[in-house]
Amino acid sequence: MELRHLRYFVAVAEAGHMTRAAAHLGIQQPPLSQQIKALETMLGLPLLHRHPKGVSLTDGGRLFLAEAKRLLDDVDGMRHRMALIARGVRGVLSVGFTSSAATHALTPRTLRESRTRFPDIELELSENNAAEITEAIAAERLHCGFLRVPVARPPGLSFDTLLDEPAVLAVPADHALARVRSKSQPVPLQALHGEKMILVRRPNAPGLYANLLALCTRAGVEPEVVAEVDRMVTNLNLVASGVGLSIVPASMQGTHAQSIVFRPLDPKLKLNAPLTLVYREKDAATPGPTASFVAMVAEVAAAHREPAVGRR
Repeated sequence: MELRHLRYFVAVAEAGHMTRAAAHLGIQQPPLSQQIKALETMLGLPLLHRHPKGVSLTDGGRLFLAEAKRLLDDVDGMRHRMALIARGVRGVLSVGFTSSAATHALTPRTLRESRTRFPDIELELSENNAAEITEAIAAERLHCGFLRVPVARPPGLSFDTLLDEPAVLAVPADHALARVRSKSQPVPLQALHGEKMILVRRPNAPGLYANLLALCTRAGVEPEVVAEVDRMVTNLNLVASGVGLSIVPASMQGTHAQSIVFRPLDPKLKLNAPLTLVYREKDAATPGPTASFVAMVAEVAAAHREPAVGRR
């Protein structure tokens, strides 16, 4: 039995006439009659009463009509779902993000936009550090991720810089660098000499904190690294506890507002914290949820940047 047998039978049952059904299907009446007879033979029971004015359903035909319509509806539904997948607007998309990337307004904005535009794409969200997100995408355990400065660039991955923002110094509220008249006055790099610093990174890995240490080395500044942690939330918890100083993206200002003072760094340092989208190049090159998501994120990021451009 083939799908065409079901479609032919439904057409005949609804038309109540072989010739009208054949015209509707765009075929000749004799072949249609032969197909219906072949279907009855396969099923082992008559489906139609044939009479001079047309056809009517037998009891078995009425039951078979309901089953045939259900099956055809299921097939049409499957085709529709497969078409959505082929267009990249249906499926599952696993997205990782670092705690610092999650705090920027653009990240939740893109997730809300994704749910609005692609309601048939199921988002699976997880939080991790930049290194593990990058490794998971390369190993195909995640589809894409939001992070700050890439800590590795495995082949086959794309790293799109969505926007850039300055890094700021996070200082315990009782620290000397916090007890100044103007909190907006930039802190020179030399002020970090001998200070206890908390870094968010794997030991010896590149990234935002490696960039800071490289600047310090070139300037002859020697901070004391007292802790290296996996996440910026942990980092700021330690700063709030008075363990040491750290740097974070400007969008994280306000965390532990009673315990931490955030001060800008010397702008000449150009120590920036980009927001980066990571994904597999091959996934973005073929229709699918990743390709749709990547294109949407680029559009939302461009719209997010426009107000800032307009204010200049």
